[in-house]
Amino acid sequence: MLLELSGTSLLLLLGALFTPWNRTFTSGPAAVNVQDRPSVRLDHATVTGLKKDALEYFLGVPYAQPPVGDLRLRPPQLIESYDGKIDATAYGHPCLSQPIDVVSSFPPEVIAGMTPFFEALAPSANVTESEDCLQLNIVRPANVSANVKLPVVFWIHGGAFVQGSNAISLYNGTRFVERSVELDEPVIFVAINYRLYVLGFLGGNEIKDAGVGNLGLQDQRAALRWVNKHISAFGGDPSKVTIWGESAGSMSVFLHLYANNGDTEGLFRAAIMSSGFAAPVGDITDVQGTYDFIVDQVGCSSADDTLACLRTVPADTLLTAANVAPGGIPAFFPRAGGPLVAMPPMHLPAKGQIAEVPFITGDTKDEGTVTSSDGIDVTTDEGFLDYIIQACFPRASRSDLSTLLQLYPSDPAAGSPFDTGDAYAYSPQYKRIAAAKGDWLFHGPRRLFLDKVSAKRTAYNFLSARGNFPGLGAFHGTDLLNALEGGDMSDYFIRFVRHIDPNAETGVHWPPYDATARSTLQFNEGSMPVSVAADDQRLAGTEELNRLSSRFPL
Repeated sequence: MLLELSGTSLLLLLGALFTPWNRTFTSGPAAVNVQDRPSVRLDHATVTGLKKDALEYFLGVPYAQPPVGDLRLRPPQLIESYDGKIDATAYGHPCLSQPIDVVSSFPPEVIAGMTPFFEALAPSANVTESEDCLQLNIVRPANVSANVKLPVVFWIHGGAFVQGSNAISLYNGTRFVERSVELDEPVIFVAINYRLYVLGFLGGNEIKDAGVGNLGLQDQRAALRWVNKHISAFGGDPSKVTIWGESAGSMSVFLHLYANNGDTEGLFRAAIMSSGFAAPVGDITDVQGTYDFIVDQVGCSSADDTLACLRTVPADTLLTAANVAPGGIPAFFPRAGGPLVAMPPMHLPAKGQIAEVPFITGDTKDEGTVTSSDGIDVTTDEGFLDYIIQACFPRASRSDLSTLLQLYPSDPAAGSPFDTGDAYAYSPQYKRIAAAKGDWLFHGPRRLFLDKVSAKRTAYNFLSARGNFPGLGAFHGTDLLNALEGGDMSDYFIRFVRHIDPNAETGVHWPPYDATARSTLQFNEGSMPVSVAADDQRLAGTEELNRLSSRFPL
């Protein structure tokens, strides 16, 4: 395991599988020989983009002032007006991040089988990380007039809040917008960067008192305000924005639904959450030890104002300190007590005020497999308990998890990847661990959310059981190969973005979710690619895991 710290499995489950920024990937709009240069008038500026086939791209458009120098570790400063010329023909810088590896412990044949997924997560172009990263990409159908008012998808990438960018190939929006045109349901796709890791989600009392917590979440909100103000210049309708994220991006969408007591500020009218809901974390002051450690490591402990001192430290020095800070990656998650998060996320479904918007939620069937290779050496019940405590509930004891031991048996046939019998049991506990971890962070929080709010909001629920990779099944993130690449999931999502209803006149009808029938649209392999099923697998297990998460937050 790369990081031997409490709760690091949270990192490993959040869509940050492998982002090789030193690779060259030549399938993006910037990689082709483009002759046409579409332009848009933005305030007093001319924005020049790229045209490829039937789409137009405006890349790397800055939405906020560069958060550098004295603007580091401060709320985003939205750009109020534009002048001159803006070259929007190349992807902007990804934000500074934490490199991670979650697959190297798997057998070689498993890793080789993941090649298509690795390729999809490669950068769309040669890009380098920078603090100057608050930019967004806009993809639209070609020859759109400013007054056409197309619905807008606002994409928030995943990556455990420590990694990722809008320059990843899978996130470039190309096939999604192409498919919307093919369906005669055109949309505009906006993908953003937001600050990550120590520069985006540092916690502690000093951070809370200064109102500079959850900065990455604040960046997302600022980008939504930019879209509300400027997307009409690109042919978009600011009153028809759907926010959509996967993994950490989905957790962000969940938090935006509850921000400001559910007041959307008119920034979005619908939401899609793909594999990410309430993270099992507590207050922003709970990670004071992480703040103090970083302050000491970078030489700011004697400063009268340690936060001001952190603004003067070289960025690489901050990253080096964060890489070895106590608390691990969960210390850099959005937390209660910071802006936009009123209470611990697991409390929001029961106690928070949610926005009055319809939404889609869903998970993959085998959310936990891809990050469970570090459990291959676990062979006993006691080892299973110790692993789950270290990974998920570091404040708990073995006795606290006695019920969980019964609900997640050691029988490989009951584990994940599900419905594979005794196959892929790389160790006596691997499939058991994978089942529990996937339910802990994904299926459990999703069900808690749906059961609390589906009676008062229109909700649709899906399960992706497709894309079965050997040894991993339908693992975390594999639904995006369907949802973003023009598959049948894209069709449902496009209709939802357009009409706030995912259904067509023909095809399998997706019923709204209610806590009794638990109707779920399931994407399958085989002769029945789409079906409606009840979301009731391992219900007692997910309920117990939710209880434990509330008792023992990270």
